[in-house]
Amino acid sequence: MLHKAEALKEEMIRLRRDIHQHPELGFQEFRTAALVADTLTEIGIDVKTGIGRTGVIGEMGTGNGPTIAIRADMDALPILEATKASYRSQNDGVMHACGHDAHTAILLGAAHLLKQSLAEDKWQGNVRLIFQPSEEAFDAQGISGATAMIEDGALEGIDAVIALHVWSTSPSGQIYLQDGYSLAAVDSFKAWVRGDGGHGAYPHTGSDPLFMLGPILNALYAIPSRRINPLSPCVVSLGQISGGATTNVIPNEVFLQGTIRSQEHAVREQLWGEVERAFKLAETLGGRYEFQLEKGYPSLYNDAQVNGWMRQIAQELVGETAVHDAQFGMGAEDFAYMAQKAKGAMFMLGAALPDNVMRNHHTDIFNIDESVLPIGSAILAETARRFVTGQLT
Repeated sequence: MLHKAEALKEEMIRLRRDIHQHPELGFQEFRTAALVADTLTEIGIDVKTGIGRTGVIGEMGTGNGPTIAIRADMDALPILEATKASYRSQNDGVMHACGHDAHTAILLGAAHLLKQSLAEDKWQGNVRLIFQPSEEAFDAQGISGATAMIEDGALEGIDAVIALHVWSTSPSGQIYLQDGYSLAAVDSFKAWVRGDGGHGAYPHTGSDPLFMLGPILNALYAIPSRRINPLSPCVVSLGQISGGATTNVIPNEVFLQGTIRSQEHAVREQLWGEVERAFKLAETLGGRYEFQLEKGYPSLYNDAQVNGWMRQIAQELVGETAVHDAQFGMGAEDFAYMAQKAKGAMFMLGAALPDNVMRNHHTDIFNIDESVLPIGSAILAETARRFVTGQLT
């Protein structure tokens, strides 16, 4: 399978660069979706468009028996690209800075491989190719690409779902897997700490929200270390504090916003209450507060059985020394919604360029080593092939 995927490398690179040059934000992936649908149609795969607004589904198989889905995301980020690549973004202010262009190209490569398998092997089931919009953000109604596609039936009848994510800072061609909780649930909050304000020369005549901020910050940053079981991963981080405008005026309001991350659902719920409790200190100090919680993606739980399939296949294709069990971290992925609907798993594919430059995700210099595209396609396609031919247990 890897040999067949290598034969498709130049085509996958062409597709990836085409998509990279024409990035589109979440739920605006009209050109990308059309490219995906046209490519699948040329391969000879049944296509459904407009799933989850701009999502695309490809279907192949016997029409009965078990079904495995493979998911790739298609959206870009609102970043002005700073690379000098010949295929850099032609859409100023929008950039594929997280590798979704590669994910889409990899799944299109897997589509080629699986179409060949369908003609050569005896299938006992089906494969569903899911090209998802808007992984990076919710819309105004709190809908992400995964939830939109699920609402449109993209996961109906699915027995297992798999995916990958390129990792621009890990050695090229290395495979990373983690059973169980592997990425975080992500929630955000906004808060307003309010007092009376007043003249800076007479602070005793009113209540000062900037003074209140000191105990509140101490309480917030103590939550992970003093309120949560230290064996349960979590993060509380502030991203913005703003208040006041000049030297001699005590403001009547301070605004804060930040992120809350966790893995276990019970910890997630506890954090919601703990963070608001920290802001409640304002009342003890003579002020007031307003707190808004915005619930985001759940944590990603990788099914050990599905991970085991991909681990074994990766070891066979690229060698045992290239396959690692590793912690993914506290980032977030809306693939987690799909892994809640069917047993699922995502692996990480190292894709660092060999020049020792750190091209972190979500930065304007992000880029990857395109030589890993066949590896990703081969692992995904071979996992699906063995599933529909009854070789996985």
